[in-house]
Amino acid sequence: MSMRVTGRAARFGAFLVVLAASMPAAAQTPTPVQPPVDHVHHHDTATASPWMFMQDGVVFATFNSQGGTRGRDEFISQNWWMGMASRKVGRSTLTLTGMFSLEPASLKDRGYAEIFQVGETFDGAPLVDYQHPHDFLMQLSAVFRIPLNERSALRLTVAPVGEAGVGPPAFMHRRSSAENPTAPLTHHTFDSTHIAMGVLGVGLDAGALSIDGSVFHGAEPDEERWDLMDPGALDSWSTRITLRPFRGFELQTSYAFLKQPEALELQDVKRSTVSASYTREGRGENYTALTFAAGRNRRAYSSSDALIGEISHRTGRVTVFGRYEGIEVETEHLLFPGLAHSPHPGELIDALHALTLGSAFELTKAGGWEVALGGDAVLYKVPPRLQATHGDRPVSYHVFLRLRVPKSPMGRMWNMRMADGMRH
Repeated sequence: MSMRVTGRAARFGAFLVVLAASMPAAAQTPTPVQPPVDHVHHHDTATASPWMFMQDGVVFATFNSQGGTRGRDEFISQNWWMGMASRKVGRSTLTLTGMFSLEPASLKDRGYAEIFQVGETFDGAPLVDYQHPHDFLMQLSAVFRIPLNERSALRLTVAPVGEAGVGPPAFMHRRSSAENPTAPLTHHTFDSTHIAMGVLGVGLDAGALSIDGSVFHGAEPDEERWDLMDPGALDSWSTRITLRPFRGFELQTSYAFLKQPEALELQDVKRSTVSASYTREGRGENYTALTFAAGRNRRAYSSSDALIGEISHRTGRVTVFGRYEGIEVETEHLLFPGLAHSPHPGELIDALHALTLGSAFELTKAGGWEVALGGDAVLYKVPPRLQATHGDRPVSYHVFLRLRVPKSPMGRMWNMRMADGMRH
């Protein structure tokens, strides 16, 4: 089955946004900007601070077993913490955001093994079959929201390190992947700009519709994971349209120009995405969350498409989750992992499919700290040209202990874009 995401698919995504925007007014009940789910703000004005706070965070202690001839076994920890502080400034709202990770200490310098993953560098060579660690500083931004009327507001964002307006929420924010410790293989189509350097953004919220634009430094982070930022020219840009026609449902379409994002490849990338997500809340902690997205990276001599579908469903203490990915990989990167790739006509592009199935069981919720034990298995359909290097039918799996910080009074920071800030 071809995975080619044509211009027709991108136009169809934009059509969905316009169609939903034209729904009758009854269906256009304004939804909060972000966070969209379970965030009702109450405080005693006589005693409370003018600041409102929100946090979320997770630590996975993982046994990672990657299959095939390139696979390996290891103990690792993926982790991150994020927080927001918001207050009124006249009629407007100021939100400060931060996100941090100790992965530079809890992972190897090159990151963790993940067969077929490609992106960034290690020791001056391409990073292949590994997922890079996050930087210690993943997010630091200020968002100023200025109301225009009862239904609309203008947002201004300044971020030394922040999110560019590209794609759906990044995988660590998506509720559909909340129990999956591993970055998607499609990370460099949908998620890689969630840690962009030097972001300046402007957004307009009009009821259920949001329109965003941003300029930023296009290069991905360097190998120094403890430094605070990697400054550079604001040489890249993005635009995104998001629609939330009813509670829990989101459509988005976006386009970005990335100036030489990969350090070893002197080529630009034109990225387009379209996605839909839905979260249905059940009784207590029960929920069902889904995300579907399609994207394309266009380069000088090639283009590659990506599809992802995620689901997470919780009943009682048990959560089951799944992830399907179909991605057109740049085959020469995977065939020759030690060599810097020079873009050229006739680039080899092949279709790879991966299916993840897993579950997690909540062991305890002591003092609000949520502890769960879980695991998953990943099955692959490998293109013929990569079977000699990675095996015909490799199987990878993870076993993990998951610790999540206590829930804020305003709820979890799921399905959030940090650059959207909060409103009182």
